[in-house]
Amino acid sequence: MVGIPNDLLASLAGSMKAAEKWVSKNVSAHVTNNNVNIRYVAVGNEPFLQTYNGSFLRTTFPALQNVQSALIKAGLGNLIKVTVPLNADVYESSSGLPSGGDFRADIHDLMLTIVKFLNDAGAPFTVNIYPFISLYIDSNFPVEYAFFDGNANPVNDGGTSYYNMFDANYDTLVYALQKNGFGNLPIIVGEIGWPTDGDRNANVEYARRFNQGFMSHIASGKGTPMRPNAGINAYLFSLIDEDAKSIDPGNFERHWGIFTFDGIPKYSLNLGTTNTGALIPARSVRYLDRKWCVMKPSAKVDDPQVALSVSYACGLADCTSLGYGTSCGNLDARENISYAFQQLLPDTKSTGRCMQVSKPVDNNQDRSIHSNLQICDNDRAILWRCGADIWVWEEDGIGWFDCSVFPNDCVKLERSSS
Repeated sequence: MVGIPNDLLASLAGSMKAAEKWVSKNVSAHVTNNNVNIRYVAVGNEPFLQTYNGSFLRTTFPALQNVQSALIKAGLGNLIKVTVPLNADVYESSSGLPSGGDFRADIHDLMLTIVKFLNDAGAPFTVNIYPFISLYIDSNFPVEYAFFDGNANPVNDGGTSYYNMFDANYDTLVYALQKNGFGNLPIIVGEIGWPTDGDRNANVEYARRFNQGFMSHIASGKGTPMRPNAGINAYLFSLIDEDAKSIDPGNFERHWGIFTFDGIPKYSLNLGTTNTGALIPARSVRYLDRKWCVMKPSAKVDDPQVALSVSYACGLADCTSLGYGTSCGNLDARENISYAFQQLLPDTKSTGRCMQVSKPVDNNQDRSIHSNLQICDNDRAILWRCGADIWVWEEDGIGWFDCSVFPNDCVKLERSSS
């Protein structure tokens, strides 16, 4: 599946030539020249989320039409189908049970237009289902109902028992499609998974339990009560963590990966794709020296500049592992500060309040490197290099970080003349 981001929907909706150009560059070239097996083009991603306030309501369907026409013109219409990955909030239930499922009232007509188009084109309905989100937003949500172990109290819907949220959510969509005359439309689960950090319910054990339970569930071929003995096509989300992803929905957003950033499996997971049933880690990964800057014992935590600077650091770096119930939630104040700056300083590229630094230099380069250091509006800031790959920020002579534990001496970098 190849995806089109939401910010391209307007241009593709307004220009058939733009759609043809996009298909030529992002689909045809790879299918023709590299024999890439592309089966679907995802037009947008959850464009009807209520938090978008209708931003993509007028552009999604025209973009869908133009991309489909471009695929047909390229001779790929029978091979590659269009779809729109939608959040599960595009449908709802008046009764709170799957049988009450129907499309959301404010987009009902638009959804039927899209569903009819997909049906006519032989294309699937794609939905992203996240039981974790239900647990995240509702403290009273029954935890066991999110998993596939059969330990939850079942939900009874007219004599049909639902033992997990996925089946209930999936069948709510099936009922919505059936109620509007499209009961046989194929469904793809575009995203499903569980994060490992950033929230008290986001941890390795829950992620392993959910993802393995889901894989075993679909491998059984049992389907759901509304579509029994039918295969479920799904994309597990996601491959690796994304440390620059928006955390507006929550700090967990950067931790969906089943692999760490360096390609190491976070937990055992049998996808049924290897003889051993195990995930295969990345090989020959090269690492920087493991070094750490820590806050000096003599520095004061209650210094008024500390809180401001930590906020600045976490605004640029990834501090989502800090907080209640997270993997580093047990750190004290000093350790939190150290963590925040360690995340920021090894490779700071932003034009921050006090500094702009290129990638760390090696020991053979000019140690002054003032072309890579810019002191901005605060002339009190000093940057130190500790070894080859650690940067330390000192302000007002406080000297917050102690690099004396390093085998290399710290080198004070010259101020830039700019």
